[in-house]
Amino acid sequence: MEIVQLIVLPHQSDDEAFIKQELSKTRGLNKNFKWKLLKRSIDARKREVKILLQIGIYDAGETIDTTPLTRYQQVQKAEPVIIIGFGPAGMFAALKLIEKGLKPIVLERGKDVKARRRDLAAITKEQIVNPDSNYCFGEGGAGTYSDGKLYTRSTKRGDVNEVLRILVEHGAPEDIQIDAHPHIGTNKLPKVVEAIRQTILDHGGEIHFNTKVSDLIIENQEIKGVATNSGTIYLANQVILATGHSARDIFYLLHGKGIAIENKPFSLGVRVEHPQLLIDQNQYHCEVRDEHLPPASYKLVEQVGKRGVFSFCMCPGGIIAPCATAPGEIVTNGWSPSKRNNPFANSGIVVTVTDEDLEPYKAFGPLAGLKFQEHVERACFEAAGNDSTTNSGQLAPAQRLVDFLKNRKSDSIPACSYHPGVVSTPLHEVLPKNITKSLQGAFQAFGRKIKGFLGNDAVIVAVESRTSSPVKIPRDRETLEHIDIKGLYPCGEGAGYAGGIVSAAIDGQKCAEAILAKHQAELH
Repeated sequence: MEIVQLIVLPHQSDDEAFIKQELSKTRGLNKNFKWKLLKRSIDARKREVKILLQIGIYDAGETIDTTPLTRYQQVQKAEPVIIIGFGPAGMFAALKLIEKGLKPIVLERGKDVKARRRDLAAITKEQIVNPDSNYCFGEGGAGTYSDGKLYTRSTKRGDVNEVLRILVEHGAPEDIQIDAHPHIGTNKLPKVVEAIRQTILDHGGEIHFNTKVSDLIIENQEIKGVATNSGTIYLANQVILATGHSARDIFYLLHGKGIAIENKPFSLGVRVEHPQLLIDQNQYHCEVRDEHLPPASYKLVEQVGKRGVFSFCMCPGGIIAPCATAPGEIVTNGWSPSKRNNPFANSGIVVTVTDEDLEPYKAFGPLAGLKFQEHVERACFEAAGNDSTTNSGQLAPAQRLVDFLKNRKSDSIPACSYHPGVVSTPLHEVLPKNITKSLQGAFQAFGRKIKGFLGNDAVIVAVESRTSSPVKIPRDRETLEHIDIKGLYPCGEGAGYAGGIVSAAIDGQKCAEAILAKHQAELH
């Protein structure tokens, strides 16, 4: 195979006859060659937007190589490995275990992906939060109903292509293996998650929903199993802890048992929302976006003093979602359907949290960041006028961006995609002072980078606080086991070793492979 680059206009990018003609013309090839699209990206740096194509060219008689489907073993009677949590880390750990001949027993505190929908609807329509089934907890984890973005910089951690290929095997669109910033969409991802579940069950794995781990069974600094809220005990000598960045009860459990955890750097800020048309016009240098181009996104970074401020989880054509995991707190995130066809664009704009912010919470030791996070989420809950007596309500505090910069409360809030509803709130008084100051400085800079970014239709909604875990669970670099507890494998975002769907999936695979290596060493 010869790999070539081709630069085309948007309307030419999916015209196969045109592409073959251009390849023939530029490479001097005859008409009998075969070609395959490998990668596709957008170059919008100049006024005329171009599409960059990476193409593989084959001889006419050559068979285009297609990677075979992953081969899974029947593991019903194999040695068990407990996996706590069924997000990307847990799912891909389970698949890797089955591939290598070990039996995953998955314990998930939340509901299956379909049953979760009722609880998400209850948050949006009735403003009721189920602490075990919400945007963060349940089959598929936080990513299932928060977009399914698959872009990652974690190429050094593992094989990104393998993760994408497995997702395609389970029903994800093949384009995710081609696009520079792959994205499945909240409307399509649940089917992929269901297919992964079925693969695990068909090959002898177990998955238990509505099963919350309440304790770890440890003897002589070695894991022996877990106990659940129902009183059921599951025994195994290997446990993968893949509970996600919002499983605070697990952090408290570990700390209470004297198992080492650490403070971890994280970020906190707001969601900012604009009309998608504004972002399209700026990024694509046009009045109306070309129908062959996807809704535009942006990536923004600014250093304000000693703090970094950056865009996070940008959602073109998206919706701001209520992502609290307990009553009495407000947490926002964003998601987009596969077509990204909603009228708004939103993004987290977050600030690095420093030791200075955590000083009032230092008595909590490794839980200081978590306590700071909890405090801000509670402050936003109360500032929006939710009922602090009953902890009911999911109204979010909001402010026009221009008013936030001028330290004044907004007289009104423009149309906003946050469905439970927003309340005009002086966020410059609610958010911690250092966070406010950094956001204001960064927004001014962003306004110079994107025309209209500081327009009167721009609105900020608080708080974007779950960008990553505020706690790290330390593990040995070689064995991936916890530094104190043998057989316990901290994994994924919740343990501090991933930052999204793909990197969490890769870390799940790595933990499964580490268990396999240990298992094989013990056999010999």
